[in-house]
Amino acid sequence: MATRTDFGPPDYRQMLPPIITKNYGQWKYHERLQPGLLMHVAESGDALYTIRVGSERLLSTDKVREMCDLAEKYCDGYLRFTSRHNVEFLCSDKARVDPLIAELKAKGWPVGGTGHSITNIVHTQGWIHCHTPATDASAVVKSVMDELYQYFGTMDLPGYCRISLACCLNMCGAVHCSDIAILGMHRMVPKINHDIVRTKCELPNVIAACPTGAIRPDPANKSLTVNPDRCMYCGNCYTMCPGMTVADPIGDGISIWVGGKVSNSRSGPAFSRLVVPFLPNNPPRWPETVEVVKMLVETWAKHARKHERMGEWIERIGWERFFEITGLPFTEQMIDDFTMAPETFRTTAAFKW
Repeated sequence: MATRTDFGPPDYRQMLPPIITKNYGQWKYHERLQPGLLMHVAESGDALYTIRVGSERLLSTDKVREMCDLAEKYCDGYLRFTSRHNVEFLCSDKARVDPLIAELKAKGWPVGGTGHSITNIVHTQGWIHCHTPATDASAVVKSVMDELYQYFGTMDLPGYCRISLACCLNMCGAVHCSDIAILGMHRMVPKINHDIVRTKCELPNVIAACPTGAIRPDPANKSLTVNPDRCMYCGNCYTMCPGMTVADPIGDGISIWVGGKVSNSRSGPAFSRLVVPFLPNNPPRWPETVEVVKMLVETWAKHARKHERMGEWIERIGWERFFEITGLPFTEQMIDDFTMAPETFRTTAAFKW
């Protein structure tokens, strides 16, 4: 057995509830009993209940302690956080399920996000502590989910609807395979501060960080220069050098992509496609973004067949019909004519010219 070190997470098996350890790999079926409540039945007949609660990505220690207190009270101390920032209480005693749900609702914590619903939006860090964001992830997500809250606590939608947000196109939020993707966009080439570049940056590393080869040496200034025709506004250069600022209060904004998924159910995985090239950053409630996302959800919910994901619905009716029903304008920005894009890029995430 390997010696424990300070690197990496501890062995997950040390943290499993006893009922999962006992029935590991021997689960017979799973059932959605009601919004926010799942039942997992093992071949031995044991049953485990998952109660899902929507949560903020940024939590105070007081809130985490409050969650842990509830887990101690009802679940023998077992709960987990999902990649979509949901909190799942793992309860092995059926008699404790209803009292737990009642106390969660009494606290005003949203119970839901399972089945044919909108579960929590996975998102990146945004302005709060990321260095290359084009929008504020947490605030946009809060504004959108406030409008879509009714779809979190019910299972009345045609199918799964996964919404994601990445605050720049580097996409540590991996939004490119989502039913609806909200993507922060830079639109201006980096502004070069030659004094900072000369004194604080390793020029070869900055040049090597550019995925399109847009950055070249500027011997006259002992600095760097950017070819705007090759720049894709990703901000990788700013990651390497604080003298290459890419953020811009007017140029930065949001784009909307639809139709992606990672599931193999009924149809293969698909990339999302651009349908709204730019919406302004309009804090604190981002009304333009909220309006478009809500319209997309409700239009899909009205026209899709049962179990049909957003992309499957669009493939059935055709993209021309999609733009006609939604009223979204088809613009030149949706045509992929970026000459530096490799073939795989040209055939996936955008409309190929």
